[in-house]
Amino acid sequence: MIRYSILLFGIIATFMIAMFGLTILPKIFIDEGVKEPIYFTPFEVTEGHRIFVREGCIYCHSKQTRPEGFGADVERGWGRGSEATDYRNLLPHNLGTMRTGPDLANIGARQSGREWHYINLYQPRAINEESIMPPFPWLFDVVSEDARPGRDGLNLPERFRIPGKKILPTDEARYLVAYLISLDQETGVQ
Repeated sequence: MIRYSILLFGIIATFMIAMFGLTILPKIFIDEGVKEPIYFTPFEVTEGHRIFVREGCIYCHSKQTRPEGFGADVERGWGRGSEATDYRNLLPHNLGTMRTGPDLANIGARQSGREWHYINLYQPRAINEESIMPPFPWLFDVVSEDARPGRDGLNLPERFRIPGKKILPTDEARYLVAYLISLDQETGVQ
């Protein structure tokens, strides 16, 4: 009878140690290294993610920086290699596999200014002359220069400006930019 109780205790102890090591311990280390978005509300980021999916950005951009030895992502300055913990709150899990455009896993760390993102969404060739990214003008309002006082339009290069008009981001453009800037994996698991 004593042998059965020792065996039962050993099975239970092994199970408890395994559960602690597989579920509780990783969560402790994951939570220490997580950097929360500081500029935007969860609603803005969630709506931006929805727009990111709706506009098909995932078809040309991935959100997974390859670690050293698996490509030149780190050497390009796209940030550290992605880790499983970077995606723990991402629903749906749409990491993308295409690399037609640059990886966006750390775009918030590389380009944290809203104006750059607005210009790149409105007219990508204003940022990079050879860009093959399509413009998304429906995310912007074109209004007369007198309309909506106090709001400055995009600071586009002269050849992309519309005389007498200013270009203002819509709420959808603001949400999408909030989502893009929130993509910052610079802090890893420590």
